[in-house]
Amino acid sequence: MNYGAEVVYGPRRGWTPAFNTAAQSSAGEDCGSSDPPVEPDHLLAEEALEHKARRLQKEVRDLTERYQKALADSEHVRRRTQKFVEDAKIFGIQSFCKDLVEIADILENATKHSSGEAEPGEQKPTFKKVFEGLSLLQAKLQSVFAKHGLEKMTPLGDKYDPYDHEIVCHIPADGVQPGTVTLVTQDGYKLHGRTIRPAQVGVAVETQE
Repeated sequence: MNYGAEVVYGPRRGWTPAFNTAAQSSAGEDCGSSDPPVEPDHLLAEEALEHKARRLQKEVRDLTERYQKALADSEHVRRRTQKFVEDAKIFGIQSFCKDLVEIADILENATKHSSGEAEPGEQKPTFKKVFEGLSLLQAKLQSVFAKHGLEKMTPLGDKYDPYDHEIVCHIPADGVQPGTVTLVTQDGYKLHGRTIRPAQVGVAVETQE
């Protein structure tokens, strides 16, 4: 047996070589130094919320415009309805006024006839009182007409107006402008500026040579 020879032992069974832990730690730190990636689902969620917000804003604008238009239409209808009501109040007695003007015509004619039947000095006391009563009644009736906006038209000398006058005859224009009212056979009446009975008139026309 050679005791002086160098003996080299191989690796023992179960022996594990040691590694450099410093290098391993350094490598781990290098891998973990970068920020984690942003989740794609998060970006999609934000985009969906922005799209929904824009859609809601558009709906709010559309609803606001529709509301303002409906409000304007409602105000227009309210004003028109108010105008109809006011016209109904003013012109609701139109037919009644047309009947009253017939009475006014009778009273006016009676006053004229009674005043021309006899000379003032020859009138009897009773006849004079009738004449005075009719005159007072006529004046009172015209006062009531004026109070309610009923106005008598006596267009003698005015220019012919087809809206206010009804031609019953033509008269030669001797010294007057053609189209001038030279005769009034029946007075017309207006109610608050609206003609309810045109005046019956004779209008001047040019004479043919």
